[in-house]
Amino acid sequence: MSSKSPPPRPAPRLYLATPVVDDPATLLAGLPDLLASADVAAVLVRLKETDQRTMITRIKALAPPVQKAGAALLVDGHAELVARGGADGAHLPGIAALKEALPSLKPDRIAGVGGLTTRHHSMDAGEMGADYVLFGEPDAKGQRPSSQAIAERLDWWAELFEPPCVGFAISLEEAHDFAASGADFVLVGDFVWSDPRGPKAALIEVDAAIKKAHAAALADQEHG
Repeated sequence: MSSKSPPPRPAPRLYLATPVVDDPATLLAGLPDLLASADVAAVLVRLKETDQRTMITRIKALAPPVQKAGAALLVDGHAELVARGGADGAHLPGIAALKEALPSLKPDRIAGVGGLTTRHHSMDAGEMGADYVLFGEPDAKGQRPSSQAIAERLDWWAELFEPPCVGFAISLEEAHDFAASGADFVLVGDFVWSDPRGPKAALIEVDAAIKKAHAAALADQEHG
């Protein structure tokens, strides 16, 4: 009997990071239309640092339209505001933050983690119960690995580990490459919001690019 090959990996989905949110009104005006235009699995809300009550109010304003669109709303950092704001989870900047936040987030909410500079840290995060690992985001100085290094890390993780991996893409080309190399989700942000054609056109284009890259990678495997 021939051994059955594993089922093909589903196409990666988009993870959309917001601009830094001060007054959410502008973002809210276009958000439902934007989320309806592409396959967005989750939205990462980056909040301007201010008092807790104001940040909770902003999360409460953003959560319903995101959740109504079928996406999860995650807060960047600030795990302590997740439940009070009605968010679905938090994205945590490293192992220490993940460890601290897990008791308050689990089992009902999502705990994702980035800031994983080594393979060892990534494996630790997976073992601790992270719901996803993110590779490729800039560090405090704005430095990040090369696209190729990020793609290799995604490939390595997808091959060996169960929790989903996310590739942090800063361009359409990177989004395409990360989708081809094993990312379950592709995080996009600034380059979508700053697109001269508007975020909707950029998001539709990047969604098509990751689906195309995934289809091509599957076809290569089949013919491999």
